[in-house]
Amino acid sequence: MNKVHFFLAFIVLLTSCNQKPVGKKISTGELNHIAIIIDDQLWNGEIGDNVRTKFAAPVIGLAQEEPIFSINQYPAKLLEGYMTHSRNIMVIKKSTKNSYKVRKDEYAIPQNTVYIGGTSVAEILDILNNNAAEIIKLFQETDIKLSQQVNDSSLLNKSRLRDRFNISLDVPTGYKYAMDENNFVWLKKDNISGNQSILIYQVPQTCLKRNSNPIDNIIKMRDSIGELYIHGTVAESRMITEQGFAPYLTMTTLDGRKTYHTKGTWELKNDFMAGPFINYAVEDTVNKRLIIIEGFCYAPSKNKRDLVFELRAIIETFKFLK
Repeated sequence: MNKVHFFLAFIVLLTSCNQKPVGKKISTGELNHIAIIIDDQLWNGEIGDNVRTKFAAPVIGLAQEEPIFSINQYPAKLLEGYMTHSRNIMVIKKSTKNSYKVRKDEYAIPQNTVYIGGTSVAEILDILNNNAAEIIKLFQETDIKLSQQVNDSSLLNKSRLRDRFNISLDVPTGYKYAMDENNFVWLKKDNISGNQSILIYQVPQTCLKRNSNPIDNIIKMRDSIGELYIHGTVAESRMITEQGFAPYLTMTTLDGRKTYHTKGTWELKNDFMAGPFINYAVEDTVNKRLIIIEGFCYAPSKNKRDLVFELRAIIETFKFLK
């Protein structure tokens, strides 16, 4: 068991020991993994193809293709064995009636077990198509919460962000302050394969102009920040939004506030470094400002999905202080 797996199990044990029902075990498994319980005949046909298309689709915003979830398939008989310890489980089978059920913490804690039954291949496919988005959201929210619980075991002091921006963010102690200026903070964590960074800054609310394309304004904001603060070792190099890879923009909320969520790829102009970023622009209408929280990573020899997922888990702890 590596350090990450140990901390996952340890934190879940601590947070669930007071309410843990008798006989329930601690769930296991890496983040962004699903155990699919399905017989080989169905898995090797149209149903298996559909599951792979939905749940192993490429993550939006990564330059190289990586699946939303890593999937492991097991025959139905293993549901009675060690697979009941997995955190995210889907059970798919033919049945005498159509059914779709979600059960929480059925065999272990925390755990999601999704049961899909259908009288035919067509009926099973229909259930999958209608519920895939909900299942993906459920699995990701559980993994986000678990990642945040791991981080909670050791957090940076929050006073700097409180004093700078009157906000709270749960950042684990692996991150250090690379830069701390009046309206800009850069937190960075070095690792064997590269590094991960979190930027926090504020700009006037007018930077997202009415009746204009928000994505263009967000690109201008982050490119101007890159020119000011994020430079490479090569002369005249600076972080920009990769011009050959259009970012994706969706609307979400952080701490109940309207938030522009952008995913894309950054690069160093006049240099060869690049990687994915996730950018959250949170509206603070009371103070007529936008709070920008961006996570980006550089890991040329490693897959980026789980690195970005860790950044997302940190950013989604964001809160305005009273």
